[in-house]
Amino acid sequence: MKSLVVYSSLTGNTERVARAVYEALPEPKTIAPVADAPDPAGFDFVAIGYWVDKGMPDSRAQKFMATVQGAHVGLFGTLGAEPDSDHAKECIRKGEELMAGNTVHGSFLCQGRIDPKIIEAMQKMAADVHPMTPERIARIKEAEKHPDEQDLANAREAFAGIIQSAKEAMAHA
Repeated sequence: MKSLVVYSSLTGNTERVARAVYEALPEPKTIAPVADAPDPAGFDFVAIGYWVDKGMPDSRAQKFMATVQGAHVGLFGTLGAEPDSDHAKECIRKGEELMAGNTVHGSFLCQGRIDPKIIEAMQKMAADVHPMTPERIARIKEAEKHPDEQDLANAREAFAGIIQSAKEAMAHA
């Protein structure tokens, strides 16, 4: 089983998670940032990493996702919100919807540090769209600590299961 890990990372968070996912996959395997991604058609399994932007995978990741057709896929990403929040669950659903025509074997999200430019933009529109409540400020401060070693271990564990699901599906195909 030949695997590919492709990731889009703004602050380095998603790249850290991508490297953990890569560690969980069997050889032969390749890892690349989205800008240098090889053609996914030559791989049995494709893991795609993104950072959440406005509730969706970021635009660079989406562009790559559109090139993946008929593949066994696992998704992973980082976001500023809690990974078990309703918002995170919605982000996973939207990411998986973008992979129509593929078999998605699972998704993993973890919290990640928010780009300071995004926080600044949120503060500028705070009164209308993203008020800087004490809860939001606390969430931003918590996000600064992630991804941590536990998040990376969770990513490796999640992808051990995701790759097992893909192997089983391929064996029965």
